Amino acid sequence: MHSPSPDAPILFFDSGLGGLSVLAPTRALLPAAPIVYAADYAGLPYGEKSEAELAARVPALLGRLVERYQPRLVVVACNTASTIALTHIRAALDLPIVGTVPAIKPAAELTKSGVIGVLGTEATVRQPYVDDLSAKFAVGKTVLRHGSPGLVTGAEAKLNGGMIDPAVVARAIAGLRDQPGGEAMDVIVLACTHFPLLLDELQAAAGPHVRLIDGAEGIARRTAALTEGQAWPATATPGIAVFTRSDDRPPPPLATLAPYGIDRIELI
Repeated sequence: MHSPSPDAPILFFDSGLGGLSVLAPTRALLPAAPIVYAADYAGLPYGEKSEAELAARVPALLGRLVERYQPRLVVVACNTASTIALTHIRAALDLPIVGTVPAIKPAAELTKSGVIGVLGTEATVRQPYVDDLSAKFAVGKTVLRHGSPGLVTGAEAKLNGGMIDPAVVARAIAGLRDQPGGEAMDVIVLACTHFPLLLDELQAAAGPHVRLIDGAEGIARRTAALTEGQAWPATATPGIAVFTRSDDRPPPPLATLAPYGIDRIELI
C-alpha cells in the first residue's frame, strides 16, 4: 500500500457531535494530523433507526465523503454505526477503518462486584455484537443494558450552550440500577460517543462508587498505531467539519467546534 500524502486527513464520522469525544484524544496524540469531522445531521438520531436503514445509509454516505476528502483512514466514531454497519463499511471502502465498540472488556477487568452497566442508544444495546462482547470478555459477570436516546439530545444541546434536564440523566442511570442486581453495579460503559460529553452529569447521578469508562483513548491509540511512520504536514492545520443538510437541525456555531481544532464548516 502506498504511503498517503502528508495532507491526507483522518476522517471522523458520527451521527452528530458525539465523535468529538473521540477526536479530542486523537488530536492529543497526533497534533499535526489534518482532520475532517463529518456529522450526519440529516440522519440524527441513529439510535432510533432500523439496522437495515443504517447498514445502507452509513456505507453510502462514507463513500461520498471518502471520494470528496480522500482520507488516509476513517474513524467511525459512533457505537451504533459501528455495531450495525462496520462489516458493510469495510466491504465498501478500500482503506483502514477504525470502529467504536462498547468497552466491555476493560469494564470486566475493572469491576469488583461483577455487575457492569452498558449505557448506549436503543439500537446499540440490542445488538448481537454486544452479546458477543459480553460472552467473550465478561464471562461470569452480570451485564445490564439500557438505551437512552434522551442523552444524545442532551449532549447535543449541552455542546451548543444549552441546558440538559437533570431528570433525563437520572432516568438513564436508573434504567440500569433498577434492573435486578443493578444496586451492585460498579462500572458503567458509556457505549455512545455522545455520552462522555455528559460525563460530569452522569457521574453525579451514578455516584462516586461507580466508574464510568468509554473507548475513546483506545481508539486514539489504535489510530496512531495505524498511521505510525506516515508523513504529516510540517505544521498543524485547522480541521474541517462537514454536516449533512437538515431542515430541522442547523450546524452548530463554529465557536462550538473551535476547541477541537476546527475552523471551517461545510454542508453536503
